Amino acid sequence: PEPGPVLRLRHCGAAIFCRRPPPLCPACGRPLRGAGLAAAPVRLPCPFRHGHRQRRALLLRPAAGSFLGTCETIFSSAICCSLFSGVVYNYDEEGIHRDETGWEQCISVPLVQPDMFELLQQWDKLLEEFSVGEAWLPHRYEEHDYNCYTYALAFINSILTAQGKQQMSKSEFTEKFVIPQTKNASKYITLHQELTTKDFYIVPLPDQENQG
Repeated sequence: PEPGPVLRLRHCGAAIFCRRPPPLCPACGRPLRGAGLAAAPVRLPCPFRHGHRQRRALLLRPAAGSFLGTCETIFSSAICCSLFSGVVYNYDEEGIHRDETGWEQCISVPLVQPDMFELLQQWDKLLEEFSVGEAWLPHRYEEHDYNCYTYALAFINSILTAQGKQQMSKSEFTEKFVIPQTKNASKYITLHQELTTKDFYIVPLPDQENQG
C-alpha cells in the first residue's frame, strides 16, 4: 500500500511530522485541539510526479529502484531526460530510449513556460530531430563524462541557442535545475524514511519559528 501523506504541525517549540494528526502533542502530552493555528496539521506537498503526465519537462529519477523505495544516496545516480508527449526521451549506453513506462515517480522540472507559444508548438519536433543525431549513438556513451546529463543539457542549450540566448555550463545547469529540486526531495525522503519506523518525527525549531 502507498504510504499516507506527510503532515507537519508545530507545538512546544518543535516541528512534529506524522502520518495521522494526534489528539495529544507527542512531545509534551497536552491536547492539540484549541492549541492555535500552528498546531493545525499541514500536508507537505509530495515532490514526485508521474513523469509520463508531465509535458516538456526535465525529469530526474534514481538509476535503479524508486525515490521512496531506497535508502541509498540516490541523486548521484539520478537520470536526466527531456519529455515529449508522454514519452520519456533519455540516453544511456544503449543509445536513445523513448520510454512509455518506467517514469511513474520522478522529480519534474518544467522547461517551457505557458507563454512560449512557438516553442510549445515545436517542442516535439525539435526533440525528435535532436535525438536522432549521431552524437547520441551508443558507442559515444561514457558513464561520467558523456551521459544522460550531457544529453539533457545539450538539448536545453540547443533551445537556448535557437532563442538567441546564452548557453549554460554543466555547473549552471546543475545549480539551476537539479540542486533545488533534489534538496527538497531529499528532505521529503528523510521524513518518509523516519515515519516508516515511528509514528512521529520531532525536530526542534529555531527561536524565530518557535511559536506555541
